Parts: sequence; structure tokens; C-alpha cells
Amino acid sequence: MVAEVTEALVTTWSGATRATAPPRLSALQWQALVSARRSPGVNLTHLAEQVGTTMPATSRLCDRLEAAGLLRRDVQPASRREIRLFLTRRGHEAVDALLDQRTRAIHDILIGMAADRREELLSGLTAFSRAVSATPEGRNSPDPPVDGALRQAR
Repeated sequence: MVAEVTEALVTTWSGATRATAPPRLSALQWQALVSARRSPGVNLTHLAEQVGTTMPATSRLCDRLEAAGLLRRDVQPASRREIRLFLTRRGHEAVDALLDQRTRAIHDILIGMAADRREELLSGLTAFSRAVSATPEGRNSPDPPVDGALRQAR
């Protein structure tokens, strides 16, 4: 049952990502943008850890995001080897659109649920999120807008 519920949520989440207005990006590219937004000035090493890729792969990923005008790299004057990453205005707009689309997709489903069931879901997802946050992997994951969608559906 947990696998089926998870699949339904992932399918809804992924569908919202695909439905987001251009630019069309891979899940990994979106994850990198969301991570860079959450941690402005993150360096390549930490971004690689957050998205779970190697440094060379993260560098190439950033090359593509930079070429698309979504990300910019700043070389640190004190340590010219360290590169810090920041979203551009266009990058912020793209992430805003993605998060809005995901929230709407979840909201559209939740609105069809009874209010007491939404409250139960919120309670369960909050407990799940706290448990995930207690793990090393969970400390690096982006915060999903599910809570906002649940609150909007009330």
C-alpha cells in the first residue's frame, strides 16, 4: 500500500514538473536549481552532495544551466578555485513556476478529499517529513510545497 501511495504522489509531482512552462529541464536539473535557491552561494562540492552526483557531472550540469541563463557562477576572490552558484532572475522565475505548478497539482487532488482526511494526511506527511529530516540524506532534500497545498485545500 505504501508503494502505491508513493507512486501516486511521485506521479503527480513528476507530472507537475513536466507541465511547468519552459524551460523543460530534467529532474536532476530542477533539483540543482531548487538546491541553489535554497542555499544561495552553494559551491560545486556541496551542490554535488545535495543532488547526489560527482563533481564532474555537477560541473557539466551547471554548464547547461548557466548556458540556459538559469544559473551563474561566481569565482571567489579570496579563493579563486572556489566557485559559488547563484540563480539568475530567470532561474528564480523558473523555480517559482515549478513550485507553483506542483502546489496546484497537489491542491487539485486534495480539494476532492474530505477535510478530516486532509488533516490526517497533513499529520502523517508532517511526521514522515520530520523522520526524513532526521536522516543525513533528508537534511539535504528540498522542502516540498505539500503543506501549502494542504492548507490551501482547507
